Amino acid sequence: MTYPEKPLTYPQTRKAEQVDDYHGTSVSDPYRWLEDPDSDETKVWVEAENQVTFSYLKEIPAREKIKPRLTQLWDYEKYSIPYKKGNRYFYYKNDGLQNQSVLYTLTSLDGEPRVLLDPNTLSEDGTVALSSVAITEDGKLMAYGLSASGSDWQEWKVRDVETGSDLSDHLKWIKFSGASWTLDGQGFFYSRYDEPNEKTKLEDVNYYQKLFYHRLGTPQSEDVLIYHRPDQKEWGFSGDVTEDGKYLIITVWRGTEPKNLVFYKDLTEPAAPVIELISEFDAKYSVIDNDGSVFWFQTDLDAPRGRVIAIDTQNPSRDRWQEIIPEADEVLEGAGVLNNQFVTDYLKDARSQLKIFNLDGSFVREVELPGIGSAGGFGGKRYDTETFYSFTGYTAPSTIYRYNMVTGESTLYRQPKVDFNPADYETEQVFYSSKDGTRVPMFITHKKGIQLDGNNATYLYGYGGFSISLTPSFSVGQLVWMELGGVLAIANLRGGGEYGEEWHQAGMKLQKQNVFDDFIAAAEWLIANGYTSPAKLAIGGGSNGGLLVGACMTQRPDLFGAALPAVGVLDMLRFHKFTIGWAWCSEYGSPENLEEFEILYAYSPLHNLKAGTAYPATMITTADHDDRVVPAHSFKFAAALQEADAGEKPVLIRIETKAGHGAGKPTAKIIEEIADKWAFLVRVLEMPVSSL
Repeated sequence: MTYPEKPLTYPQTRKAEQVDDYHGTSVSDPYRWLEDPDSDETKVWVEAENQVTFSYLKEIPAREKIKPRLTQLWDYEKYSIPYKKGNRYFYYKNDGLQNQSVLYTLTSLDGEPRVLLDPNTLSEDGTVALSSVAITEDGKLMAYGLSASGSDWQEWKVRDVETGSDLSDHLKWIKFSGASWTLDGQGFFYSRYDEPNEKTKLEDVNYYQKLFYHRLGTPQSEDVLIYHRPDQKEWGFSGDVTEDGKYLIITVWRGTEPKNLVFYKDLTEPAAPVIELISEFDAKYSVIDNDGSVFWFQTDLDAPRGRVIAIDTQNPSRDRWQEIIPEADEVLEGAGVLNNQFVTDYLKDARSQLKIFNLDGSFVREVELPGIGSAGGFGGKRYDTETFYSFTGYTAPSTIYRYNMVTGESTLYRQPKVDFNPADYETEQVFYSSKDGTRVPMFITHKKGIQLDGNNATYLYGYGGFSISLTPSFSVGQLVWMELGGVLAIANLRGGGEYGEEWHQAGMKLQKQNVFDDFIAAAEWLIANGYTSPAKLAIGGGSNGGLLVGACMTQRPDLFGAALPAVGVLDMLRFHKFTIGWAWCSEYGSPENLEEFEILYAYSPLHNLKAGTAYPATMITTADHDDRVVPAHSFKFAAALQEADAGEKPVLIRIETKAGHGAGKPTAKIIEEIADKWAFLVRVLEMPVSSL
């Protein structure tokens, strides 16, 4: 069905005389005023843009079929992996359409569960989320963090697990932090920032994080400062108590750099100093567990795909470090200790592979997984003989299994019932060559029996950054796209973690263009192999993936029929000036550095829009409370794109209210947004919708 497009009238966006000098290059920034989300002028602009967008979306007949189908499919019970503390199990459950999942506890796996905390009761519209939980070793107390409207800021409280009542403890100004209890349950360690300016807390930069200890029943003003570095404003701290309760492990991070320091404090000695065990940012180090003074680490030091080493804090010199599990061909994603054995989680071509080793590094067995997909879980304590894990794939909803560490047997624990037939779909993994010849994997999922005639609407999704791997997972939204007849393609671009740190570094800083080349090559492969054509091809991605979409649509506007950049980093010259944006300089480089500025300026989506160009149909999505990637990125890009575009396709921006970067977003808002995305693509890619 063809929809004749009526010309859209966009709001007139005021242009100001703002020019900045970057190393001798003059760069205009006429929409700088949109960086203030709270100004009256910005609010009027947001309302006007939303009026255009939602009026357009409302007129798409397919939306009235898509939203009910999304809602119908979404309405199934979703369970998290259970875990045990003391004599209790804890898990999350969502009945189906609840805005937020509910935390339950029970004393035996076949016992009667009890609601411990229901975030849906904390706000009328479901925009207050339970963002973090820490439970004492005896299972009697729970510290928990709440965030409102998608903000990264958290407030922490403490609840008595038995009675369900809250204690008097109330902590504020916490961000990028969990909590870790001492073994006696008398208090916990956490990290916070100084109190921000209330008016500008969603935009202000975050520096000088501090690690504190909070003792139960005392006001936050009396919390003990454990560690901070006034000389290192970019350092952040994560404090974790070892399972034996004897040590506080302080992981020191610097922005999003994949390298960290590790300090520790002996908790058996009240006056013990903080000891710098690893004091150079030369690799990534994650403490797995300890055996007395010997600490086991997962690290990529001299092993870009990861290995396990042991460091004895009594003899910590580097020449005494021992390798336990050497680097493999696959990427080591995580490791833990159960049944006095290492359980290791590997990625093999972006698919999960689990292996078990003895503590001396000798191989025991590979865990038999139900198929090709992603496994997660395997949590527990050092001597536990039972654990749980989840398994999911593009057509396999997340299913939970119990695993016997002694026999190696998996048994089904919880299997969701979703109203579709997985046998109607197929997933294949292909490998294609990027511009420089690099071999890149891509997962393609669709209904069985599609014709490779170039006429299939295709949604190509990517991320390509921060060492984050895109592994197979189930999504109702993706399923509805495939029910509409669409092809789902997910490319594992450089910049991700699919092949370890070398793969990551090949797509960061001065090498960032490789990521865009990989994505463009994925699009060209799909076209060359008959899956789709430029007019039928949409690209999507969020956050760093929004940058990906913005860069590719400005570099190759001819290659795509539609673009969906979500909460994207789109102004590469000012990203570091807001909230935690400075931390991304380790990934992107800094505009303050001449060489890195030249690279950033060359691909920055905002600065590479060219007047008179016909761009793909575009729907930018962002949220007014996003304090991770501030909405100014999307606001400025939308204004500039609407001005530059010479084509006849719509250029819209959809601005969610009372929402943030995505975490904790209510189910109702998620369904609305996905319905709008697919309706937009149905219209601009001219898709038939008789299949729904």
